[in-house]
Amino acid sequence: MSTIDMAQTPLRQVNETLQAQALAGANAEYTLDNPRGAHAVAVGLNGPLSVRVNGSTGYYCGGMNKEATITVTGSAGPGVAENMMSGTVVIEGDASQYAGATGHGGLLVIKGNASSRCGISMKGIDIVVHGNIGHMSAFMAQKGNLVVLGDAGDALGDSLYEARLFVRGSVKSLGADCIEKEMRPEHLTLLADLLAKAGADAKPEEFRRYGSARKLYNFNIDHAGEY
Repeated sequence: MSTIDMAQTPLRQVNETLQAQALAGANAEYTLDNPRGAHAVAVGLNGPLSVRVNGSTGYYCGGMNKEATITVTGSAGPGVAENMMSGTVVIEGDASQYAGATGHGGLLVIKGNASSRCGISMKGIDIVVHGNIGHMSAFMAQKGNLVVLGDAGDALGDSLYEARLFVRGSVKSLGADCIEKEMRPEHLTLLADLLAKAGADAKPEEFRRYGSARKLYNFNIDHAGEY
């Protein structure tokens, strides 16, 4: 395992090193010390690499991740794992707004709480939040799964497409075109797998599922006030 002290090494050099190792398929392990809330830590990794960040990060940590495993021992600022393609990003603390935004694949695990717009416009990513999520989460979410062990804020799933939302706690309100749906056996199986991968201590039967009512797919004058 290699260790980089970010108090001594410029961020650009840190990312260049990680990106080169990931692209080379090195399967190497790196520890980053003293991130001190730096923005864009471990972004654009395109290959099998393991990165452990000892501390909290700023904006866009783990953005555009592909195949790499990134663990942040603290909290993460806005846009963690933004546009993620594959791999795993784990935040052991809290995550700020729009965590996992536009993510196409992979698994984002937030062991604390997530702020507003968690999973906005998600396109295939799986997100598991051990705590609560803020308002407008999964806004315009298109594909993927958002699992919340705690509570959800206002306007959950507003203008939702085909993403699946699973919430164990309370939902303050549902957004336009988002409704509660039946939890079928295939959903329980899917949820059990995601909970296991995320190390979450919860049973699938404790959750409720939400999805799109599909009334806003095409313009309808009767629903004009919801657009």
